[in-house]
Amino acid sequence: MLGTEALAVAVIAISLAYSQALVSRDWLNFGILAAGATVHIQLTQRQEERRRNRKKTVLIDLTAVWTFSAAMILPVPLTLLVIVVVRIQHWFIARRPAHNFIFSSITHGFAAVLAHLTYTALGPHFLGTGWGDFLAEFGAIVLTAAIYEAIQICYVGGALALGMSSEPTLRNVLGSPADNMLEAITVGLGAVTAILLAVVPPMVVVMAVATVVFNRLAELDQLQNDVRTDPKTGILNMRGWSESAQRALERTARSSDQLALLMVDLDHFKWINDTYGHPAGDDVLRTVAQTLDEVTRPSDLVGRFGGEEFLILLPDIDEEATWDAAERIRVAIAKLHIVTTDKRGDPATIADRTTSIGVARHPRHGDTLDRLLQSADAAVYLAKENGRDQVCFAPDTLTPPAAP
Repeated sequence: MLGTEALAVAVIAISLAYSQALVSRDWLNFGILAAGATVHIQLTQRQEERRRNRKKTVLIDLTAVWTFSAAMILPVPLTLLVIVVVRIQHWFIARRPAHNFIFSSITHGFAAVLAHLTYTALGPHFLGTGWGDFLAEFGAIVLTAAIYEAIQICYVGGALALGMSSEPTLRNVLGSPADNMLEAITVGLGAVTAILLAVVPPMVVVMAVATVVFNRLAELDQLQNDVRTDPKTGILNMRGWSESAQRALERTARSSDQLALLMVDLDHFKWINDTYGHPAGDDVLRTVAQTLDEVTRPSDLVGRFGGEEFLILLPDIDEEATWDAAERIRVAIAKLHIVTTDKRGDPATIADRTTSIGVARHPRHGDTLDRLLQSADAAVYLAKENGRDQVCFAPDTLTPPAAP
């Protein structure tokens, strides 16, 4: 990390030394961007603090609207000055350790400088009038944005991966697909801001208002996601999973497709908590959840049922493929080596864990979600009674509960 920081500082210093002379229009553009960024940050401060408190991994702070536009339109010194204006204000919002804040600030500066050098090398800009010129300009902006994002992904993602106590995953390091979509939209808005600044500078006021609204929409989206997400594992909770599973079941019923439900129960999970402590148990749950997300299809629904049990809905799948999917999950969990800590806080590794997986198929084992859950639960108990560490399909007929 020190080496990458030194490289970034060296590139920034060389770029400053060879930067073009500043003119009055550059200072005017700087003032407009700095003012827009300040309005955005100050009007969304409380929302940003709440988002940071709820978000435990990657956070998209939406300031790329101003920093990326600065990289496109301003010389290097003023681009870095915009980043300084943004970062100083964010210091009072983020309240992160100083070394983390400095590292991320250098990363922002490095990404912006390389983006500026790329975009300048592809110039001149905003001069064409034909479709060929427009497409060339669009390609230049896309390439510049890709470099801007690639630097931040490498630096910030690498730092996150190095700082994790457990094995890093793509989701923890790079964020969710929704996070990356939000970042792409934010960079796109930055490009629009730069174009407005070059053509109609007063219209940047509209972007300042738009970023405030967009920030509030991002908070609402995060709140809705939090309601549906299990805070411990990051996958769907029972509410979120049930809502999505019910919709998938209704689609299956209309199309006469096949569908399966897996209930995955970690064997002897209490022994992990008793032996290593509850923090280690939480690490196991998080790692298993991430593994389930990785070994299933994008169309499959993974959720936490409660305790050490997980649910997976597999739409459009036949019986043989269902068996293969369940076995793949069982083997993947058995191969895990989970780096954690013991009760004294010393390093520990948990491995060779087994699972009992119950399978219910629609409509063979039930035509409603509740019935499928009951059948899958019965199959889990059957797997445990037969010795655990295995996959069992639900019996075709469940014995009704005895009358009280």
